[in-house]
Amino acid sequence: MHRRHFLATATLPLLGCTSTREIAGGFTGIALDRGHRLRDTRSWPTPSTTHRTEVVIAGGGVAGLAAARALRLKGVEDFALLELEDSAGGNSRSGTVNGIACPLGAHYLPVPSDDAPEVQDLLEELGLRQRVAGRWQYAERHLCHSPQERLFFNGGWQDGLLPVQGVGPATLAQYQKFAALVEQLRQQAGWTIPASKLPFTQVHQALAAITFAAYLDQQGLDDVQLRWYLDYCCRDDYGAGLAMVSAWAGIHYFASRHGFHAPGADSGERKDVADGVLAWPEGNAWLAQRLAAPLGARLHSGQVVVRIAETRQGVEVDAFNTATQTLERWQARRAIVALPVFIAARVMQNPPDFLRAAAARTTYAPWLVANIHIDAPLQDRPGAAPSWDNVLYRSPGLGYVDAMHQSLLPVPGATVLSYYRALGDVPDGRRLLLDKPWAAWRDEILAELGTAHPDIATKATRIDITRYGHAMAIPTPAVSSQIGLQRILHQRQQLQKTQRLVFAHSDWAGYSVFEEAFTLGHQAA
Repeated sequence: MHRRHFLATATLPLLGCTSTREIAGGFTGIALDRGHRLRDTRSWPTPSTTHRTEVVIAGGGVAGLAAARALRLKGVEDFALLELEDSAGGNSRSGTVNGIACPLGAHYLPVPSDDAPEVQDLLEELGLRQRVAGRWQYAERHLCHSPQERLFFNGGWQDGLLPVQGVGPATLAQYQKFAALVEQLRQQAGWTIPASKLPFTQVHQALAAITFAAYLDQQGLDDVQLRWYLDYCCRDDYGAGLAMVSAWAGIHYFASRHGFHAPGADSGERKDVADGVLAWPEGNAWLAQRLAAPLGARLHSGQVVVRIAETRQGVEVDAFNTATQTLERWQARRAIVALPVFIAARVMQNPPDFLRAAAARTTYAPWLVANIHIDAPLQDRPGAAPSWDNVLYRSPGLGYVDAMHQSLLPVPGATVLSYYRALGDVPDGRRLLLDKPWAAWRDEILAELGTAHPDIATKATRIDITRYGHAMAIPTPAVSSQIGLQRILHQRQQLQKTQRLVFAHSDWAGYSVFEEAFTLGHQAA
């Protein structure tokens, strides 16, 4: 049995009980040994095979898949996409636990605005939206069903994630003040996703130079509930809290979409589908799988890219084939490097200064995703009904999403709860993620969720844990002072005479969301 598919069976003492139940599981989803092979190998053998193609795409995450789609749309069919894992998609991949599909990473896509036409075109191609009577309509069954989200706060569940049950007037006043600040900044500067769609202004620059926590201090926003909520939002989207991400990132979370709505305030905006999110049991893998399907034999999985070099004739890409245990060479006229920046800098032969600098400036957040199979509905505390997204106040994790929420089954039954935890601002978080045994993670996660669901340990049958050592770039002040690395990349490409090699990855945006990765990949092609 391959070590990355190690399965464990453990006996877990039930919280407050003397009986026990066996819970199976293990670490799955990521071939850590493949990435570590690149890190640890000092020299590689001579390539045993040479392939020739028009374009090589190194990396099969969302950016690489978007690049492959864009090449096909341009009529370029002679290309090869090299992917490290057994399936493409990067953080947008999925698995199954006891026959139930569930995400291994990204689990939703907000309905994109007109600032992301490339993403809108994809959704139209996939039948997720169509124009009816002059207006765009999204397929209802793919929009997240109600109830969408709830928060476990003060011993019970409330609708929505902003703490409101029982909070005092001082807290509500700070909610309203922050809402006014977000609206003021929306009026002063443009906020879009992708962020590169609008120019970088002095307003952006000032926010990008400091942390979100420092900005809140400047504004006198010190309420515990507000701070918790804003910290949660940052950890959820950026992998680290408000003490680490830039103020630009903290404001961008709200200003680039629909602002911040304080309880009881009339925003004056009509609530419609534009506020919704697209969600599937398998998460964004629903999109990734449909991007990968047309590639056929052009998608080469299990490939560890170890060298990329520009030559007089074009480019060379060397990749270790994990199936044959041989090194293979790909020769092409051009290459799209859809790899994380730190990997791109490592595998580029004689990497340019701009790439070295970008890699040195990028900080990554480790992430953990635990897919917990339960064989019966959980006992619930009072308050709001079970939702798609369920968050616990002041919890180390980010809560869980219910994989069967979109199923439309009339009676709830067995399901998978996809639990998320970001470790970007946890001291030595990457080592903690990799060194802590599966059983220790199991106990910690079940104890955490047990505060809201006291019977979860009696109903959990299996827990599969996926670990991402470098899951996403964190938009820290040092990085987001450029609003990501895209301007450095643009300057490099303007100076590059041959145009043989271009870069595309969400790292260049400075933070990891589907719209950024997809747009960068599309533009690179």
